[in-house]
Amino acid sequence: MPRPAASARLRSARFAVTAAYAAQGLGYAVVVTSLPALKARQEVDDTVVSLIVLGVALMAALGSVIANAVAVRYGSRAALALGLIVQAVALPLIALPTPFAVFASAWAVFGIGLGCVDAAVAMQGVAVQRAYGRHLLGGFFAAATAAAIVGALLVSVVAASAVGAGIALTVAAAIAVAAAVVVVRLAQREVPIDEALPAAERSKLPRAGIWVFGLVILAVFVADSAVSTWSTVYLQDDLSALAWIAPLGYAAYQAVVLVTRLVTDRLVTVVGRARLVAIATTVSAIGCAMIALLPFPVAAVVGFALAGVSAGVLIPVTFGAAGELDPAHSDQVIARVNLFNYAGAILGAVVIGLLADAPGLGIAFLLPAAALVAVLLAVPRFRTRSEAPAA
Repeated sequence: MPRPAASARLRSARFAVTAAYAAQGLGYAVVVTSLPALKARQEVDDTVVSLIVLGVALMAALGSVIANAVAVRYGSRAALALGLIVQAVALPLIALPTPFAVFASAWAVFGIGLGCVDAAVAMQGVAVQRAYGRHLLGGFFAAATAAAIVGALLVSVVAASAVGAGIALTVAAAIAVAAAVVVVRLAQREVPIDEALPAAERSKLPRAGIWVFGLVILAVFVADSAVSTWSTVYLQDDLSALAWIAPLGYAAYQAVVLVTRLVTDRLVTVVGRARLVAIATTVSAIGCAMIALLPFPVAAVVGFALAGVSAGVLIPVTFGAAGELDPAHSDQVIARVNLFNYAGAILGAVVIGLLADAPGLGIAFLLPAAALVAVLLAVPRFRTRSEAPAA
């Protein structure tokens, strides 16, 4: 057991990482749920909004690269604080009534901050989990999901107008600043990589493992983006669900994501990491197949709920496993694995949309189903030493 002083420092670091995950989840939810009001204010169409979302994903990939560069030199704590501050700068700019060029530029800046935080908070989460000696990442990601729900409710409370969106975005910016302060004061302090190891050793990253876990993250985000972007549209337009039923697909999805993240840390210990990944992947693949093959509102809502199991379990478990590939270089490994996040998000939103006309939006959900089935090939890479088969 760690000494009392060490335990207090670890608890503080855990709180800081939880705060950063929560700020990230709340800020992103406020931004995406404010899109209709911002779209009306800027007088742009859905095509322009799609291009903005695509731009954010691309800039987020750049942000992940920046997080890696900052973490290598100054540590992931600095990268995380930087990403939160960048978001805090961008959010009020998005909220202000500005010319479209400034508005679009603010979204690009937000994307950089988003990617920087995505990568750096995972680095910090893995570092704190390693210091604790037990699984914590599920709880961290659950904080992001719970905060996202709060963010969506915040936008609902202040009303779907440009003024209300501005208030919500300003609140999110203030929370991001507060989280950055907490991170600077309490987050895990690591020795910067370039001061701890020679350059030759730093260059030897576990590339095969990065690709395996990166492709798992890609598959999960194909499903996540597909559900987030198209679930309500599919239920309302394709299945003619009532207006109050259409949002239930996404609500069910997020509810399952939250619940599974809350129990993932315990399940990893009880079930085993590899077996848990196999179960979660299978359940979500079945859910996506139900959406594609059973064109009924009730079946679709159940399918969306089952699809949430993969995002709830696989994202924290995969980042945790990636961090174990090479503990001395875990920040660099995680930054590279995180890049697959944005590729999956783009594929899930864009490709599913392109398939909406032919063969149809419902059947297009066989794409995330197939991507998740492919994850089963990677299950052996999730085995810990205690799960490895006897020789």
